Amino acid sequence: MELDDASRHGFGRMGFGCKHYRRRCRIRAPCCNDVFHCRHCHNESTKDGHELDRHAVESVICLVCDTEQPVAQVCYNCGVCMGEYFCSACKFFDDDVDREHFHCQDCGICRVGGKDNFFHCEKCGSCYSVSLRDKHCCIENSMKNNCPICYEYLFDSLRETSVLRCGHTMHLQCFHEMLKHDKFSCPICSMPIFDMDKFLRALDAEIEANMLHIDYMGKASFGHRRPVDHTIPPQEAKLMD
Repeated sequence: MELDDASRHGFGRMGFGCKHYRRRCRIRAPCCNDVFHCRHCHNESTKDGHELDRHAVESVICLVCDTEQPVAQVCYNCGVCMGEYFCSACKFFDDDVDREHFHCQDCGICRVGGKDNFFHCEKCGSCYSVSLRDKHCCIENSMKNNCPICYEYLFDSLRETSVLRCGHTMHLQCFHEMLKHDKFSCPICSMPIFDMDKFLRALDAEIEANMLHIDYMGKASFGHRRPVDHTIPPQEAKLMD
């Protein structure tokens, strides 16, 4: 049965793609002339370490009808939409619109999370959450560096990034790993990553509460002629929610 235009347009949505994106096309890399699902698949497969310039892509191959053609959102042969979100500047396709893609003209690339939730910091040279507007320490091009923990380039990384109090940046996952190893200062400038006065006050309050609890339990146990277990360690201070 022949499909109507609307059915052809939406055919196969979310049914094709790779581990990075859901899309109904593959791209031809102009640097090596090989075909990949996306630039990340290309970068992960190259032996010499060269990376694909997303803006240089000129042709794509429809995964529904296997037609190679110039970059466009809709396949000119079968009429299928090759990506519900499409950016002609980045040559970028993705069917998963729940990621709320948007193109930042100043960054020159597409980002996720919803345009209304981010602003572009001119000095830092990247998009930051609106919660950081006028509330972060600016460092020129702070995102155009490698993560100080895993050394992956941060600016166009797929992983979520954390901005420290000092203004330096790292992957959020790497930040949490650093805390697990009891490292509480920036690995670049050594500035404490928390307000240490507030942290120490919270720690003192935690210790005092535990001492009062132990003292109370000791008196209660003495009244009932039962030994007190003083080997119970104090609870750890809660550093983050």
